[in-house]
Formats: sequence, C-alpha cells, structure tokens
Amino acid sequence: MVYVLLGEGFEESEAIVPVDLLRRAGAEVALVGLGGSQVRSSHGIVVQADAGLDQVDLETMEMLVLPGGLGGVDTILKTPAALELVQEAGERGCWIGAICAAPSILAHMGLLDRRHAACNPCVWDDMGSAAVDRQAQVVADGRIITAQAAGAAFLFGLKLVEALKGPEAAEKVRGGVLYRG
Repeated sequence: MVYVLLGEGFEESEAIVPVDLLRRAGAEVALVGLGGSQVRSSHGIVVQADAGLDQVDLETMEMLVLPGGLGGVDTILKTPAALELVQEAGERGCWIGAICAAPSILAHMGLLDRRHAACNPCVWDDMGSAAVDRQAQVVADGRIITAQAAGAAFLFGLKLVEALKGPEAAEKVRGGVLYRG
C-alpha cells in the first residue's frame, strides 16, 4: 500500500500526478487527510481523502509519499502523528518519496543525513547534511526518492512507479500517458 499525506495547503500536481501514475501501474494508493476527510490544496482545490491517519496500516505500507506546498509541509510538521508515521516508514525501510519543500521534513528528521536529494530552492538552507543536487529534478538515494518541484511531478511519479513496480512498469505507464520528458 502507498500512502500519500495530504496536509492543508498541499501542492496539487505533486500529489495527484504521482497518485495517478502509481494507480495506472496497479499500485494500491490511499490519500491520507490530515485533519479531515476533505483537504484544501494550495490553490483552493478540495480533495477527498481516502483515509485518516488512524486508518494507516503499518503492516501493509510499502511507500509513503509527501507532496510539497509550503502549507502542506507546515501542516505535516505540526501534526505529531504524521511525523511519527514518517519516522516509522524510515525505520521499517519503506520507500519514502518527497517533493518540493517536503524533503525538508525528511532532513529535519535526520532521514536525509549525508544522502543525495533534490528539493525546491526555497528549502535549500533547511536540508541539513543532505547533499542537495541543485540541478536534478529527481534523485533516488537508497529507498528515498526526492524531487525538485511541481514541474518534476511526472518524473517523480514515474520514479515512484519504478521503485515499487520495476522499470518495465514505469516505461509502460510513461508510454500510456505519452510522457516524453
């Protein structure tokens, strides 16, 4: 199971594009609403969550995805149960994906210490000991996948598919959506 954390103010494309691509690849994905079943995005789009934090099944969690959007990141940082879930995902060796400002959450928690990462320039100074590749749109280091910003949402989603389902599945999805980037 893939869980995608939606905090109030999340960036739409950074959540929805990866969810769409993962589902096209056959992954089971649940949008997890922080603070309610309907979550307002950074641009005022209300998204219906599939589950609340209390419904996350740690035993089936294969991947945890953190979309960016400064509001969404702030919501995650202010939600202790969400931070506990991120820590648990790291301790269990689950895949973790974070895009835009969300990699700063992983850095804050020590999960990116001395790892390569991509993130939005607005959080470069918040990345601690992470080796930030300021040119890369997507970086995978171990079981952590990070991405730069909304413009990398397709590449990020395809990398998540590749991690979970393999390169052939990622290429099939890429072809199916006619992504040429």
